[in-house]
Amino acid sequence: MFLLACEGRIPRFDAALFADTGWEPKQVYAQLDTARKIGAQAGIPVLTVSNGNIRHDTLNPNARFVTMPLFVKNPDGTRGMARRQCTGDYKIRPLKKAVRELLGYPHPLRVPRGVFVDQAIGISTDEIHRAKDSDVNYTRNIFPLLDLGMSRSDCLAYLRERGLGDVVKSSCLGCPYSGNSRLRFIRDTDPQAWADLIEFDKAIRNGSPRANAEGKPLRGQFFIHRSLRPLDQVDLDATRSRPSAEEDDPDGCSPFSCRSGPAATVPVPQRPTAASRPSRAGT
Repeated sequence: MFLLACEGRIPRFDAALFADTGWEPKQVYAQLDTARKIGAQAGIPVLTVSNGNIRHDTLNPNARFVTMPLFVKNPDGTRGMARRQCTGDYKIRPLKKAVRELLGYPHPLRVPRGVFVDQAIGISTDEIHRAKDSDVNYTRNIFPLLDLGMSRSDCLAYLRERGLGDVVKSSCLGCPYSGNSRLRFIRDTDPQAWADLIEFDKAIRNGSPRANAEGKPLRGQFFIHRSLRPLDQVDLDATRSRPSAEEDDPDGCSPFSCRSGPAATVPVPQRPTAASRPSRAGT
């Protein structure tokens, strides 16, 4: 979607936004650098927004622990999953803050009625059910890939034609929704990140002193892997080439189309009209 705007195939953006959890694969940061260079040539700045480092925050004894949807082994042996709050905290919140600042109305200033950003979201026709309206009046969600009828395979072909066929999905290294295929990718391409991930998995086992917003301790043990086993003891190759819940890799961590959330049932919104041209931001 960003390349389409840079090439003029869709209306250009005033800015492109990347919400950084602080703990992404090194390939994602390399892609970000490439995007900045392409954007500079097209006159589209690529801005990074952040609400902190999710790894550091999770292990901070003075911070809320239950932000990531970690797998839980309860004291009675049953399994569960912590509530997913990371997308809202580390993706959507900093993006909304940036949009308000781009419009010139940072919090707590009220954004006047009729002032809004066209927020372009890269959802393809394969995930049309995830397209939904914004929950705030100062952003209007638009979906250029849907307007063009582009499928996932169309997007991949488009990237390959421009020498960018090896794009890696954005998602924090410790995302519990990662399948074995993605975990193998981290293990095999970045040994340092893999060692860091194993260390993190061990560190989360019993939560933290201030486990939740009320400061109450957590019960049970916490794991990154759905098998409820320490990551360095999981056979990631056992499911290779065998489609399964453990093997299949989610589609990354888009702030507006996380695979872990419920599918949207609202109709795809039409592009809004306004008397004056709104600002445009791509996410």
